[in-house]
Amino acid sequence: MINFESFTLSNGLKVVVHEDKSTPMAVLNVIYNVGAKDENPNKTGFAHLFEHLMFGGSINIPEYDEPLQKAGGENNAFTTNDLTNYYCQLPAENIETAFWLESDRMLSLAFGKKSLEVQRKVVCEEFKEHYINKPYGDVWHKMRELAYTTHPYKWMTIGASLKHVEDATLEDVKNFFFKHYTPCNAIVVVAGNITLEQVKALSEKWFGPIPAGEKYERNLPQEPKQTAPRKQEIKANVPLDALYKCWHIYPRLDDRYYVADLITEIMSGGGSSRLYQSLVKEKQLFSNIECYHLGSTDVGLLTIEGKLVKGVKMEDAEAAINEEIIKLQQGISDKELAKVKNKTESMMAFEDMSVMNRATSLAMYELLGDANLINTELEKYRAVTAEQLIEESKIIFDENNSNTLYYYSNN
Repeated sequence: MINFESFTLSNGLKVVVHEDKSTPMAVLNVIYNVGAKDENPNKTGFAHLFEHLMFGGSINIPEYDEPLQKAGGENNAFTTNDLTNYYCQLPAENIETAFWLESDRMLSLAFGKKSLEVQRKVVCEEFKEHYINKPYGDVWHKMRELAYTTHPYKWMTIGASLKHVEDATLEDVKNFFFKHYTPCNAIVVVAGNITLEQVKALSEKWFGPIPAGEKYERNLPQEPKQTAPRKQEIKANVPLDALYKCWHIYPRLDDRYYVADLITEIMSGGGSSRLYQSLVKEKQLFSNIECYHLGSTDVGLLTIEGKLVKGVKMEDAEAAINEEIIKLQQGISDKELAKVKNKTESMMAFEDMSVMNRATSLAMYELLGDANLINTELEKYRAVTAEQLIEESKIIFDENNSNTLYYYSNN
């Protein structure tokens, strides 16, 4: 059981507090309810650009890292299609430094042409290095465009086009900031060797005076049900042929999400999983194969992807995957189900060991609407039955719900 308290400041900022006296450290985690899905389709990549800009100096603090390092702290951030998360960890006696730093960049960034140019260059280089020049780097650009026709999940966090970041103006950037990076659109989690009273006082002192901003009301176009299979072939300078198949699954708060999550574990959770045993070890069709989903807040994707052994035909590899899917739909033993549930339970317990992970989880769950999911989600996994797994696998793995990329090597 992970204990926590929460309160809301008058400007709408939610604060969650998790006391842990067993550590000398404290974590301050700020999650903003903005991700790539909230971008203008003609100006994508902004949420990720902000992850970089937020370290480029705020209104009263020209250097973010220096004072944090002096206080013995470290920090990082990440952006997804659903959210943006900033976090720092430091000795608990220096926690006020984190409040000072995070509140100042929530108040306002030091918007300057120089900072924008520097961070734009960094993001453009990252785009080229990871998504243009890297083997298989464009897979998720292609797959998202194939699988989503309407929902803004159809572009990646890095952006739909390099040009969108290259063309971003200072005005564009300011507008995006003041729309999304506001107290009423954020959650702060403080965890570690702190007290509720201390966090209340520091929150009022540092975050309380920041204007609330306007509550961002999300109204995204919903993805219609897919009614026919989609397929695309790509030829590229990559070492091996690769096969990618995706199927639409359920939103994060749907109880069937847990069923889909366990399906991925049965199919691909390590060396004893079905896909690895059958298609890598026994039939030697793939050099590696994985089944996973993206954990999206809205309707997500379940993926099976693998690199083919040289000489194996794409159609044969796909047929072998389909065979494994049919086997899953025919049955699952109590022993196999118990094994993946136990594995999921131990993974969740392992994640909760670090105060940093607990802070991140509390922030994510609060963003979903209920921080207490950190204590109740395990029951949802335990409640999944073999019958549900079989039934949902028939619904998910419907060929009319499938999106397939044949990624051929030129070599």
